[in-house]
Amino acid sequence: MVLTNNITSVSLLPIPNLQNFTFLFFSLLVIIYCATISGNLLLLFLYLVSKSLRSPMYFFITQLSLCDLLLSADIVPILLHTILYGGTTMTLASCIIQFFFFVISESSECLLLSVMSYDRYLAICNPLRYNSIMNYTFCVTSVDIIWLVGFIVTLCYVFLINNLYFCGPHVIDHFFCDFEPIMQLSCSDTSIIHIHILILSFFFAMLPFIIIVMSYTYIVSTILKIQSNTGRHKAFSTCSSHLVVVSLFYGTILIVYMFPTKGQSLLLKGQSLLLSKVLSLMYTVVTPLLNPIIYTLRNKDFKEALQKVKYVIKESIHNVFSV
Repeated sequence: MVLTNNITSVSLLPIPNLQNFTFLFFSLLVIIYCATISGNLLLLFLYLVSKSLRSPMYFFITQLSLCDLLLSADIVPILLHTILYGGTTMTLASCIIQFFFFVISESSECLLLSVMSYDRYLAICNPLRYNSIMNYTFCVTSVDIIWLVGFIVTLCYVFLINNLYFCGPHVIDHFFCDFEPIMQLSCSDTSIIHIHILILSFFFAMLPFIIIVMSYTYIVSTILKIQSNTGRHKAFSTCSSHLVVVSLFYGTILIVYMFPTKGQSLLLKGQSLLLSKVLSLMYTVVTPLLNPIIYTLRNKDFKEALQKVKYVIKESIHNVFSV
């Protein structure tokens, strides 16, 4: 017998204990959201207009910016509405759609970070073969595969969730539709779907992380063999930005998803949920803002490209007004 869902809408809850800071927190998130969109769009624009940035690493950085734009556009507007009105009500279908885009961006970012670590491995450990391996065809093909795999993985998630019977409760104690909060709405046996998700998560989250760790093990080993301090510093500087991004991204995700709240007391469970929400803010809101800053703040190529663009714009404005 096919069961019909008893719920058609769900309510998202804001982060607790922020009643006295609603306006301040809302304003801060608006600033972060605008800065995230502007920063990532600027990074994409600089890559498109500057020939000096047409290298594999910068190409992968632009794809990372697309992931960040997708994630921010998916999470932050609803979060702002939740904070402003003390909650948000959406249809169950809209909740699953939000989860769909969330998984696409996160799974694609995991795979991108692993390919970027392989790029740094070749650049430092095997520089003579770098250009022959990291050519245009490899870069475009790998990115196409990453987005396709991310889409397929997300469809698997959604297909498994769509086969569940949802009977309540109608409230998700989170500011976005994540996997575990959605599972709590279901009255079906979710043990099988948890096993499937665990397997998928290993291949598309943990396996890329293992590749990253292995790549940096070889990178560190190679850097330590360099005799001069200048050479070691130069080699490390080429991968330091990527290492910081990986640490921020995987650090928060591992803490959130590796420590479940089941079996805890109500007090510990409440504290764990609050910590989970705060850490979720890190990788859904803060990290998309920091990624373009980390990659461009100390990057000479991006600075030069920005200066050239500013000069061209300044000259164009001057020519318009001088006519």
